[in-house]
Amino acid sequence: MTPLILLPGKLTTDSKGVRGDSFSTGRLYSEAVARAGGVALQIPPVRLSVDTASELVSRCDGVILHGGGDIDPTIYGQQLRNDKVYGIVAEHDALELAIVRAVVQQNKPMLAICRGIQILNVALGGTLHQDLGEILDDGESHWNTYHQITLDVESRVAVAMQTTSPSRSHSYHHQALDKVAKDLKVTGRAPDFTIEAVEHKTARWIVGVQWHPEDDASTEPEQQQLFDGFVNATRSR
Repeated sequence: MTPLILLPGKLTTDSKGVRGDSFSTGRLYSEAVARAGGVALQIPPVRLSVDTASELVSRCDGVILHGGGDIDPTIYGQQLRNDKVYGIVAEHDALELAIVRAVVQQNKPMLAICRGIQILNVALGGTLHQDLGEILDDGESHWNTYHQITLDVESRVAVAMQTTSPSRSHSYHHQALDKVAKDLKVTGRAPDFTIEAVEHKTARWIVGVQWHPEDDASTEPEQQQLFDGFVNATRSR
């Protein structure tokens, strides 16, 4: 059977070939899933999707949480205190929080990417640095760049990618994990100690990465192998 991978959609206003506003997911995620042998299914960020998140997750074999704007800081117990916070959309937060909780409850495989690792952490009780400029001398050092990442040798990410130092890891974020949720463990960091990978301590295969593996998956085998490992995990029941 072909694994079915749920991707929560995002509200967008600039799609081509579509009349009016629309819902979307990044093409590169679906292509990477397809190369791994799965099919991505978009779930629209509407109220019914939130209310039926548990049922939707149960019908799929795995979930990808992908990139996007920032999470409302009030969800993790903070007030907005940095003018670099952008792109907060209540519908995105509500759907993705509900999906994470359903995934954990049902022990379904999940790959959480960029914003995804952040919503995973927040959903489980963690917090975020609202902007890396709060803790790093160069607050732009993770924005649209490539940098080294070091992974724990026995982590699910390292096992999937078959390396502890993945190449061509595209970083495109201005926030990062601060307090790590108690059910997660850190399995990867950047040279400046920014958290780059986590995994759930007890779940079968719930992984978060801060970089964008989909950006280079078509040309970098290590990055594609992360999607391969995820999709293979959806087959291992």
